[in-house]
Amino acid sequence: MEATSSSSSFQKLEQMVTQLAVGKEALLAQEVDTLLAGLALQGEVLSPGDLQSVSMFLEESSLGRQHWRQNLSLLLQRLASTLRWVLQGQPAPGSTWGYLVIKACLQVFQALPKDVAPLVWSTSGKSETLQSLLGLLLEVAWGKALNKDTRLLAGTALSMLVNTAPQPQYGASAVLTLFQLPSQAGTGELKFGELVVEVPPVLEPDGLEKLVLTRGLLTCCKMDILSCQLDGLPHKACLLLDMVFPAVCALTREQKDCHYYCFQACALWLQRLREGLAALWHLTGTRVVAQDTELLQEVTQLLWNNAETPVEGVSEFIHSSFRLLLEIYHLECQHFQDQERPLYQQMLQRVVSMPWQIKARYVPLCAIVPYMGSQQVLDAYPDLSQHLLSCLSTNHLCPAAAEVYKVLVQQQCSEWRDGQQGTEEALAEHWALCWLPLLSQALCSPLPILQSNAANHLLTWTLRQLPATQALLAAQFGGQNTTSLRAWVSLLKAQKSVAGALPLGDEALERLSRCLGTREEGVRLAALGLLCCSPNTNQPLSGTEVQLLREFLPLNLNCDSSSFRQLLQAAVRKALVRLRDSSLARLRGKAPRCSRPGEGAEQLTQAVGFVEWLLQLSVASLSPGCNYQRKKTALLLLAAVLETCTDTWSPDKKKGQPPRTMATLLSYARQSGCWDFFSQPNLLALLSCLQDSTNEIRDLASELLVRYFPATFPEPIALALFQLAQDTLGSPRVQEAEAGAVLMKTILQKSDGGTMKSLSLEAEAALTLPSRGLCFAQHLLHVLQAQYKVACQDLLRAAATAPMHGAIAALRRCLLQVPEVAVSMQAAELVQSWQELLTRLVTTVRDITSLLLGALQSQQGPSADEQAAAPSFAEMGNAIGSLIMLGKGQGQEEEDSILLSEEHSLILTCCWVSVKEIGLLLGGLAELLLSPALPAELGPLLPLPTLQMATRVFQEILLRCRHWGAVEGCSMGFTKFCAALLNHPDPELQAIPRAVLEQGLEALSGPRSSSITRRAAGFPMLFLCIVSGEPPAQARPLLTHCIQTLLTLAATALPQDWDQTLDLPQVCALHVLQTLVRGAGLGGAVLCHATPMMALALRGLGSPCWAMRNAAIQLFSALTSRLLGQPRSHRDGCPSEGLSLHAFLGQHPKLGAVLLGELKVATAPTSGGPRLHPALHAILTLLAQLQPGADSPGSPSAPFLGPLLGLAKSPIYAVRAMAAKALVPVVPPPQRCRLLLQLAQQLPAAPGQILSHNTVHGQLLQLRALLAAATGTRGLSAEVLHPVALQLEARGWLLTPAQRCPLVRAAFLQVLALLPTSFSPAFAQYIHDTISTTLGSLLEGGKSGCAEPEVGSAILHQTMAQFMCSEAARLADSERIAAVCSLLQQPNHDIQLAILSWVIAGEGGTCKEVENALGLTLLESLRSVLQERRDKEFLRLYLEALLHLYRDPSSWSQEASSKLQGSSASCLEMLLHMVEAECPGPDLLFQALCAASLLLAHQLINMAIHLLQDEEREVRHEASGFASLLRQSPGEVLQDGCIFVQDNVGLQSLLELLLGEFGEYPETFNSLLQHIPILDLRSVVEELEANKPASLYKEDEPNVFAEPAVLARQLLPVLVQLLEKAPTGSPVHASALQWLEAKGPGVLRDLQYCKHCWSQGTAAHWGMKALGCAKLHTALAVLLVRARLVAQVLQVLGESATAMPGLGYGTQELEQELELVQELLVQHGLAPVPNQKNAPGELGPLSGTDSSRHAAV
Repeated sequence: MEATSSSSSFQKLEQMVTQLAVGKEALLAQEVDTLLAGLALQGEVLSPGDLQSVSMFLEESSLGRQHWRQNLSLLLQRLASTLRWVLQGQPAPGSTWGYLVIKACLQVFQALPKDVAPLVWSTSGKSETLQSLLGLLLEVAWGKALNKDTRLLAGTALSMLVNTAPQPQYGASAVLTLFQLPSQAGTGELKFGELVVEVPPVLEPDGLEKLVLTRGLLTCCKMDILSCQLDGLPHKACLLLDMVFPAVCALTREQKDCHYYCFQACALWLQRLREGLAALWHLTGTRVVAQDTELLQEVTQLLWNNAETPVEGVSEFIHSSFRLLLEIYHLECQHFQDQERPLYQQMLQRVVSMPWQIKARYVPLCAIVPYMGSQQVLDAYPDLSQHLLSCLSTNHLCPAAAEVYKVLVQQQCSEWRDGQQGTEEALAEHWALCWLPLLSQALCSPLPILQSNAANHLLTWTLRQLPATQALLAAQFGGQNTTSLRAWVSLLKAQKSVAGALPLGDEALERLSRCLGTREEGVRLAALGLLCCSPNTNQPLSGTEVQLLREFLPLNLNCDSSSFRQLLQAAVRKALVRLRDSSLARLRGKAPRCSRPGEGAEQLTQAVGFVEWLLQLSVASLSPGCNYQRKKTALLLLAAVLETCTDTWSPDKKKGQPPRTMATLLSYARQSGCWDFFSQPNLLALLSCLQDSTNEIRDLASELLVRYFPATFPEPIALALFQLAQDTLGSPRVQEAEAGAVLMKTILQKSDGGTMKSLSLEAEAALTLPSRGLCFAQHLLHVLQAQYKVACQDLLRAAATAPMHGAIAALRRCLLQVPEVAVSMQAAELVQSWQELLTRLVTTVRDITSLLLGALQSQQGPSADEQAAAPSFAEMGNAIGSLIMLGKGQGQEEEDSILLSEEHSLILTCCWVSVKEIGLLLGGLAELLLSPALPAELGPLLPLPTLQMATRVFQEILLRCRHWGAVEGCSMGFTKFCAALLNHPDPELQAIPRAVLEQGLEALSGPRSSSITRRAAGFPMLFLCIVSGEPPAQARPLLTHCIQTLLTLAATALPQDWDQTLDLPQVCALHVLQTLVRGAGLGGAVLCHATPMMALALRGLGSPCWAMRNAAIQLFSALTSRLLGQPRSHRDGCPSEGLSLHAFLGQHPKLGAVLLGELKVATAPTSGGPRLHPALHAILTLLAQLQPGADSPGSPSAPFLGPLLGLAKSPIYAVRAMAAKALVPVVPPPQRCRLLLQLAQQLPAAPGQILSHNTVHGQLLQLRALLAAATGTRGLSAEVLHPVALQLEARGWLLTPAQRCPLVRAAFLQVLALLPTSFSPAFAQYIHDTISTTLGSLLEGGKSGCAEPEVGSAILHQTMAQFMCSEAARLADSERIAAVCSLLQQPNHDIQLAILSWVIAGEGGTCKEVENALGLTLLESLRSVLQERRDKEFLRLYLEALLHLYRDPSSWSQEASSKLQGSSASCLEMLLHMVEAECPGPDLLFQALCAASLLLAHQLINMAIHLLQDEEREVRHEASGFASLLRQSPGEVLQDGCIFVQDNVGLQSLLELLLGEFGEYPETFNSLLQHIPILDLRSVVEELEANKPASLYKEDEPNVFAEPAVLARQLLPVLVQLLEKAPTGSPVHASALQWLEAKGPGVLRDLQYCKHCWSQGTAAHWGMKALGCAKLHTALAVLLVRARLVAQVLQVLGESATAMPGLGYGTQELEQELELVQELLVQHGLAPVPNQKNAPGELGPLSGTDSSRHAAV
């Protein structure tokens, strides 16, 4: 009985009991009877547990079924009573009670059909109980139960009851009666067999009842019932074809909010049709889906119309439906021996005619391949390879493309193997002919998304299917450029995943090292994955792999990319699992085959040593002096180490638990002196992270401390941490207060009863309580109440010294995020105490909210009158000014300033952050404490009055608050609050959100405020939170009521004399609707109301009120995003994928009618001239975002064509332009050529034929839009477009000055530019001559000053210049290239901008001659351009174009250097002056810096070291590119381009270069010393000792990425090697001696100061604060580096240095002093533990690749 909740457990126990009872079957049956009889006797209503027992015994136990068969009437009676009680009481919206009772009914009908049948179908055996139960089931199906799943299960139960019919006709008759019910709901009677029930009324007709019946029949109804002939209907009708299929079609058209279940029903219908084909052939005597049947046409149209439905899960049903339809068609053709099968060809042609961007086209393509054969499909679809590449570069299309590839390759392999007995190599050769170009192009693509998708989705699968393809692929990736390396690594990784170990030789290891050091993150990650991954987790890491990991990890700790850090952690975790599992296997004595003697001990030592090294590296990187990136990566790596290499059990994880024998490995490692994971230094390092300024670092460090470290902190640490937490909770800085909250939570989780008694808690009485959580919460509430009292007296002082947001955040974390606290809340003995505390807490936060919001409205205290709307920003400013004057004293008035004072910001921060935290706290409490899973007998921890109080707090915040951060935080909490209430079984609690919604709708109907900013402030969020809290499985009545009310209100006519300063109710209603549409929590639920909302938005665009128009356009934008999905990547200015217009209109037919109606009105002829149509542009914008659909008769998009073509004559330019874009999705690709020809023929052939320039311009724009779509990726060919080109040639006068409108000439030229290869040579020359004449006369006119300005002339000239550029690049003609360069040198501003923009867009990338010539031209003119500096935008474009042309270092030549003609220095000077003195702005600043680096490529080693520490990633990449060039050998030729290295590898290369090439120069030593900062340690310590109250603002670091301490540790070994390599008496030694004389005494004094501070205990009172002080950590780290350098100088220089005055130390004494100081600092967590072998972080120059390494990778 206790196992009835688990089917598998019940089955096992049933088998065990049956086995034990052999020979005692009667006794066992008696025991089961007694057990189950007890269920029915317990009461009329069966509990959920009882129902589970009934179901399980019916489903799994033969003895159970025997018992219920004998007691069937009693069981039916209990089930009917239970269901009646559930429907009357509705236990809870989310309750499973109703579902369980219907499931039990279903299993009774399923398990005992012969016993149930007489009760339904026999006159004598008719059961009144079953009749009652049938009526209840119908009520559920008709909507009495709100839960959708429950209603659907009721349909299945009814179908299972139909299956009990003794004759199929009886069952079919009953089903026919059920199908007629929706039309007569609530009237008459239903005869079901011999049972007669009243037809139940439909409570809320939502159409779901039809779905319930249809899906139930298709799920389980017997085929003989579905296929039997129906009496009384003509043409041999049956249920499946004549009743169920029309219902399925109607459902897919109507039920927009149940798309998933509707298309599940569609797929089920096709599945049942396939099962019943034989019976249907016998019934009808003919084919069911013959080519000309209406049924086939309806099915195919249904599938095509909905193939692009965005609802999750529907695409899978459409996919299976296509497959089923084709299978049925194939089976019928075989059965009736029909050799002609046109459906396949028709479907393939439709697929080919659709744009590649439409995902739905690939579903039927996959289904067609097995029936048509691979070659026939490939012949009909020649562009498939290119389209697959495009899909692979688009994430959401990638799976579909991969499936097409796999289906075709599998089909080809099957055909090849059937056709001939070839070898695997022969198969691979066949594969290569078709697919090798595609795969190699994808894997070598510069697009990371295309490369990774090809590797992940195609490559590994290909190698598994055809292993011989590996050699063919490897031959393609032998280059040394980045793309070849990436492809090569991907191939190796895929090969390793297929074959296991992968042996690599010297050359391969060298390439792998290059991959690990390249700039491209994808390449580095792929190479790392190759090292770490293995098919078997117990395969040990080779020595090569370990060495490469040791080299790689320290260089990649400070990577910017979050995804890189996550993938790095995942890869390292795999390596650690391999090390752990292989070590455990060794310790168990399971040595791999072919292992050497002694290899086991070596392997264990290597594994233990690597983990220890990684542990030290991670901990050393947690110093506060490190940047965020390094700390985050280090924490992730530390988490991987602790998760993998400790024996800590994680109860919340199903997988990834430590092996049972983990203790053996831990013991072995600790005997070696390693793996002390929980040492004091490691603990202190993580505690320092708790004070970090970012949530991510704090939370991750806290999680590691709680999950892995010992259960309690040492008492001294706990006390010091608690004091620090108390102090930081009172900080006005949000980050510090949040850190205090995390500290409090961590202390609570890591303390026991003894520690709690030692803490100085405010609530001494609470110490007697057994719950630490309750005790802590009492203390924090006391703190909060004390801070509230201060705020009541002086809000300014409270905001500065005791803001409340820290205490509220601490309460939120301690109450909601500590599992032990949640457990204690359920303890019966503590319920009253928790209830009292929570009531006081809610009361306190209510008072705080009233105080803070009232203060911003010049009101004080909780008794202040609440306004119905938020104050304006001006009102808030005045109120805050009054508070500041009150806090400072009445006489102190502030001077007027445009900047907010610190006092002003203090009060604002205190108010908004506190309000936000209150919302999050109350919402989290409701979510935690109102869960239906909590035991009800304990009583509510949040009584009804407390919840009502919390509701008023939420209302007050959302109605009186304008700060978006506060509104957003409060909204998150209020959504949880409403969801908890609406899912609670108590009707009183469910009524609270409904009442708030009604109050909000009532308040919406009147003017609210004088302010119309911030989109109605937080008011719309009130509605969104409530409706988002509704259970998604239900019908969402609150959402429907809310939207309908808002639609009615927004449609109300505006008053005649509205006040522009007031928020009109109609405007507020539109803003609320917009908020509901954008709400992520509602998903597609709002799409049911899309049509009326769109109609409302379009009407609003024509309102005379600006606020109404503004709100309407925002609603329109939100609806467009929701209907079309979020915009994704773009290519050639057009969406790279999306919904087709055909599918859009099929999904929203009523919306399509609205849009078409507006279009027709806008294009209808009107008397009195043209009129404005405000909604027109919006409609065109929506249409333009759609994709073209397939060409099909009766397409719903066809009516849009006429109005859009008519808009070509619009007098408004923007309308003509957008109408052209909107025309593209309306015209199916097969019809484009015809329409292009038609438009070209309509252009005037002579000047006298022009009736309207607007019309000609509009037609040209439409031509250009259609041509751009047609000539894209493998579009219409030049031959197909030749007739269009002939028509354009005949109208060539449109390009000449005879056409007086420059805009028309420009548009005509843009059309011609899209057909460069379709024109005759004579016309091409005519175009060139016309442009040359026009531009030539323009330049001459500019010189003489007689050029007449014309509207649109600039656009014409720019279009002509870019056409000249494109033709020069296409033809690679030297004369045309020279002409373009000449144009660039002319003084015409428009032409220069056009050419520069063309260069930046990368249009010339296909022609190196053009790029080289333009680059030399730009270099030649650089000096004059910098001298003039006439326009910042022009200068930015000029520099960006120059950098684009020289983006590849190999493109810089000797000729480029000569073009500067000695002006390099002056150009550099001007660039640097512009950077330093002219405030150029961020974009121009970046271009200027990059240009300076281009000019100084041979003078910037020292500057490059600086730039490699820069905050901007782009700057670091430029510097690493410079370092990459310097890494090349002097005589090495850049054949495939330079391999750009990662930033840290570049830094190491520069240091290695300085050491190797410039080591003898003293400037090298001195320049490196400049990178080691000089920090005043004493001032930092004194600042900590002073413990001044924190100000709100903290001085920003000039460069948050730079890590002076890390760089200093990296430079130390380089400086030491410089000293050691230099001969005695060299200039380097002289420089070192000078440095020692100047800095040595100060370094020694600081060492003594450190020794004094941390050995005498003087730092004890601020030691925990020092633990998180970045300045102190940096100062100490740099001091230790300088001291070590002093010691090395003393050692190298000998007596000449030690005799220097002011030192007083010899080398040995200084080494001892250093060791002592470092030990002291380590004890206090202020320095990393020194590593005797290889200190992590001290990364000297690269040692190179050891060519002797050989291992399996």
